[in-house]
Amino acid sequence: MQENSHIALIANPRAQNGRGQEAARKAFELLRSKLGEAQLSLTFTEDAAHATEIIANLPADVSLAVAVGGDGVINEVVNGLMMHEEPLRPALGLIPMGTGNDYAATLGISLNVTEAVDQLLAGREKQADIGVCNGKYFAETLSFGLDAAIALGVMEKRKKNGKSGKAAYLMCGFDQLFFHLKPTSYKADFEDPSGTVRSVADEAYLFAVQIGPTYGGRFRVCPDARIDDGLFDICIAHPPLNSLTATAVFLSAKNGHHTNARRIEMRRARSLKVHFEKPPSSQLDGEPIVACDFDVSLIPRAITVITS
Repeated sequence: MQENSHIALIANPRAQNGRGQEAARKAFELLRSKLGEAQLSLTFTEDAAHATEIIANLPADVSLAVAVGGDGVINEVVNGLMMHEEPLRPALGLIPMGTGNDYAATLGISLNVTEAVDQLLAGREKQADIGVCNGKYFAETLSFGLDAAIALGVMEKRKKNGKSGKAAYLMCGFDQLFFHLKPTSYKADFEDPSGTVRSVADEAYLFAVQIGPTYGGRFRVCPDARIDDGLFDICIAHPPLNSLTATAVFLSAKNGHHTNARRIEMRRARSLKVHFEKPPSSQLDGEPIVACDFDVSLIPRAITVITS
C-alpha cells in the first residue's frame, strides 16, 4: 500500500447469512494493526444500492475501496467507482463473503479473511475491463436464459431459507434443466474483434456474456476470458438439447470442458446488442435486470483491481 493512502471498507453485513459483519470487523482489525486507524474506515450497507451511494461519495483521499461481501456488493461498488473521474478513481479490493465469489476467483483472492487482507497489503495491481449494459456497469458477467434463471433461483433460495453455495446452484440447475428447458428466440448484433458487426437471429437456452471466466459458483463458462483484453467472451447454448444432454454439458462447464460440445457456440466481441420478444430471465453480476433490449459495451481497463 502507498504511504498515507486511505482504505475504505464497504461491507454487506448480511452476506453469508450474517457472517459478513464478522468478516468485515476482522479485516478492519487486521488492517488497523498494520496501518493504524487513521488510514481506515468501515461502513456497513443498509439496503440495496447503498454501496453505490457510499462509494460515489467517498472523500478524495481514498485510494482503495474494499468490498466485503459477494458479487452483488462488488457490482454496487463498481457502479460507485465508475462515478469518479478516472484519474481520481480508487482501486478495488475484495474480502470475499458471497455465495459464488466469482470475481474473487477471477482475481485470485483467497476466501480466507486473513489471507485476503495480506493480498490487499501486498497491493498487486491490475487494470480491469468493465462492462456496461443499458447504462449499468458490471464486473464479471451478464447472462440471459437458463443460467440467469439458475442464478436468480439461488438468490431466491438464499432469501427464503438461507441456502446458498454450490449445492443450491446445482439444485436450481437440475430443476431448470429437467422442468424448464425451453429455448428463447433472439436477434443480436455482434461487433467482433476487428470491428465488423455481424447480425444473427437464433434461439438459445443459455447466453452468457463474460469479462471474467466464471459465474454461478466458479463454473468456467468462458474459460479463456481475460479481464484486461478489451473483449467480451460469449457462450451460447443452442437447441436442440434434451435434458440429459443439457445436464452433461452443464456439469462439464464446471471445469470449462463444455466449449467443444456440439450445440455450444463461443464468440468474442467488442460490443453487442440483443433483442428478445419478451423479457428473458436475465442477471448482471448476480442481480436481476429486466428488459427486452440490451445494449452491451466494454470500457477497456476502466478500473484498477488488487489481485493475488
